[in-house]
Amino acid sequence: MRATKFEFEQRLWIITAIYAVGFCLFNVDHVRAVVGLRHLIAPSLVRDSAEAITFAKAVIMAGALLVFLAAALRTWGAAYLSTDVVHDTSQHSETLVADGPFRYVRNPLYFASLPMAVGIGVMASRLGWIFIVAANWLFLYRLIFREEEALRQSQGESYLSYCQAVPRFWPSLTPRIPSGNRTPQWRQAFAGESFVWLFGLAELCLALTLNPKLAMLVFILGFAVHFIVRRQVLQKIA
Repeated sequence: MRATKFEFEQRLWIITAIYAVGFCLFNVDHVRAVVGLRHLIAPSLVRDSAEAITFAKAVIMAGALLVFLAAALRTWGAAYLSTDVVHDTSQHSETLVADGPFRYVRNPLYFASLPMAVGIGVMASRLGWIFIVAANWLFLYRLIFREEEALRQSQGESYLSYCQAVPRFWPSLTPRIPSGNRTPQWRQAFAGESFVWLFGLAELCLALTLNPKLAMLVFILGFAVHFIVRRQVLQKIA
């Protein structure tokens, strides 16, 4: 059930492939998730009517808000874990971070990837949305199981105690352990996770305009800025 070393090292590309396959499933299921949800919740709405357009914008807006929530959670986690560790292809289990969001859930960055999948998936087909959410969820758990095994071996009893206090995936509403007074590094965290904020911004543009070309332009330009800013910030930190 645990992810292999190859899967962990290539996790970014595997997750990218999951999204790509999900959106390509429109060739199999030609009904978009937004339309399928409209048929389920408000079947009386007439296609292309003002009400149907408003419904589509509201669903995509909700998806964008989920992506922004994911961006906030990932940024909070990266502020304590460090962007270098979050995005490194190598696995790090030398130290146990138990501060910030890690007081509520053991894997806040992986958990944040789930609302991101739900939010982005609303722009795919019905089958694509199901695939994107389910495949991400399965792969995230495989990654978690691999990291847990490494931490058990490197941290021993301290990690086992941490596991008994803090839930694995679904966050607690209250902190389960005391603060470790670790200083968050917000600048590098925002630089490293800016691509998720850009996903949300692009989807927000789509929700407001229903113009996919504008949304794609915002994302492409934003992604270019992301790489420039991230490189500059990380170089200054180094």
